Amino acid sequence: MGKLRKVKQNRIHHEGTPTLLIGIVIVALVIGLSWWILYDKCQWGFWVIVAVFAVLYGIILNFFRCPIRIFEGDTTDNVVVAPADGHVVVIEEVEENEYFHDRRIMISIFMSVTNVHANWFPVQGIVKLVRHHNGNYMRAWLPKASIENERSTVVIQTSTGHDVLVRQVAGAVARRIVTYANEGQECFIDNHLGFIKFGSRVDVYLPLDTEVLVKMGQATTGDMTLIARLKDKE
Repeated sequence: MGKLRKVKQNRIHHEGTPTLLIGIVIVALVIGLSWWILYDKCQWGFWVIVAVFAVLYGIILNFFRCPIRIFEGDTTDNVVVAPADGHVVVIEEVEENEYFHDRRIMISIFMSVTNVHANWFPVQGIVKLVRHHNGNYMRAWLPKASIENERSTVVIQTSTGHDVLVRQVAGAVARRIVTYANEGQECFIDNHLGFIKFGSRVDVYLPLDTEVLVKMGQATTGDMTLIARLKDKE
């Protein structure tokens, strides 16, 4: 249980390029206009505006960080890693009615606006299903968010024959879910599953006999924190 190894390096996720370019233009315009209007009359006011917009842009820049991480465990068989950075907000047995139509263990990870919002595949295998649903934008940590908010569902069959469902869920602020998975493709733990912009959560549905390795409230690091271990099939 816990983190497997350190992040190798960081880059900016390509999903953030348009937002960051627009943001830097807006910041430059605001600072330029503030200098023209305020600098000679109220220098402290000008520097306050500079500081506020610098902090806001720094938060957005941090949000679009895209750490490059490499799994270094001995095996990927039966291993389930965190699909996102954030905190565990749900560990419970639930009825999953979109794909399995039976009871599963659900582990949910909530991402705040300060977390990296790239998502990773939690298991290695073949993508069996990719499905997008339009929906509401209620707060992502609410129980109904998983079935009523805009969401994207991906089902992966592992090399050991388990089906694992991972669901990207939009939140009250998030307005765009991006999913890179395609049906029939081979997926790997180190690969990005997708990206969710500005506050959201990711749910993972696992067999009932799965060994859960995290606790409520625990911080997770995508592609690094082991959240569960699947049992060998008889």
